[in-house]
Order: sequence, then C-alpha cells, then structure tokens
Amino acid sequence: MQIDLRVLELLSSKLCHDLVSPVSAISNGVELVEDVGGDVVEEAMKLIGDSAAHASRRLRVFRMAYGRAGDEDNLNAKDVKQIAEQYMAGGKITLTWAEDQPTMALVEQRGFLKTLLNLILFSEEVLAYGGVVTLRSATTDMIESCRLEIVGRNAQLSDQARAALEGTTPIEELSPRTIQSYMTGKFAEHFKLKLSYDQSIPDRLDLSLSGAEVLVVA
Repeated sequence: MQIDLRVLELLSSKLCHDLVSPVSAISNGVELVEDVGGDVVEEAMKLIGDSAAHASRRLRVFRMAYGRAGDEDNLNAKDVKQIAEQYMAGGKITLTWAEDQPTMALVEQRGFLKTLLNLILFSEEVLAYGGVVTLRSATTDMIESCRLEIVGRNAQLSDQARAALEGTTPIEELSPRTIQSYMTGKFAEHFKLKLSYDQSIPDRLDLSLSGAEVLVVA
C-alpha cells in the first residue's frame, strides 16, 4: 500500500497530538519533584506513573494499528482485544467486546484484526461526546462479518468523514480530523476486506467488516 507524503504528515501529527498530553504530564510531574519536593512527591509520582501508563497504552495501540506489528501472522484476537480495552479504559467511550468475537474465520483473514482496531480508533472520531461501542457477529446473505454498533450523542458520519472513509477525498483536502477515517478505509481496501455502514437509526452508526474485494457503503 503506497501512502502519499501528506498522509504521512497528517498521521504523524495525529500520533504526536495523541501522545503530547501524557508525555507533558510526565514532564510536569518530574518538575514538581525537582522544584518543590517534600509533600508533593507522592502526588507527583502518581502523576508520572499514570501518565507513563497512558502513553504506553497509546503506543501499543498505534504500533499495532499503523505499524508492521498489525500484519504479523501470530497476531491474535485476545491480544488486540486487551490492547483496545486498555486504550479505551478511563475515557468517555465504553468498549464491549465479547470473548468469542470476531470468529476464527474472520481472524484468519490477513489484516482483519489490524483493520478492526483502526475501526475502533475511528469510533473515537464518531463519539465526540462519548458513548458505547459493541462488537457483535453478523451474517448477511451468507457472508459472515463483525459489526461495531457505535451508540452515542450525534453518532453519525459527517460528510467529510464519509468521503475520507470511502477514499473519495482528494489527498490535499484531508485534515487531522479525517486522517483516521481515510486510513481505516485504505487498510480495508489494501487487505481486500469489505467495509460497510448503516446510520439509519438516530445517534447510532453500525460498521460491518467482512472478507471481500471492495469497499461497500450501505
């Protein structure tokens, strides 16, 4: 999969933006210890520990979602589930992922778990006010798929996110707000997976991922 330089720049900006907060908090904690010490040491050490754990969780997700780690043959659903749950923990979004999801037939498809993780990251863009993401199995026309039910206030695709997901947005018009949508669609296309969505119900977006050769919009 070839990526334009602008896409790499936007993706790098997203990674730095998502990591700057916990890393800055670590620096602030260190400064507290150095400048004040005494009674604030315990508080500062907790800040450092929590922020380091936060940064570590994000790095693990990014490594698997965007890096070569997500393409490894030994990648399994249990590891991806754990990383995704840890990433969402303590935030505004609740992730509900049953132990038997996705099915083994889907897991065995190259790039499926990597693309699924990108879909979960994409749900953050949809749930700006928080909400619930639930993974379920689904079968339509004898085709097995994994469905993400994204429920929350205004849980709908914006026109910009939809165009980026479908890959119709010109590269020069992509932005930090749409880069995750674009990457998710590109991973689905690269791994020949079918990605479809349904937003006919207010405050709910259903995303389905299955094996196929084209991106389908419902």
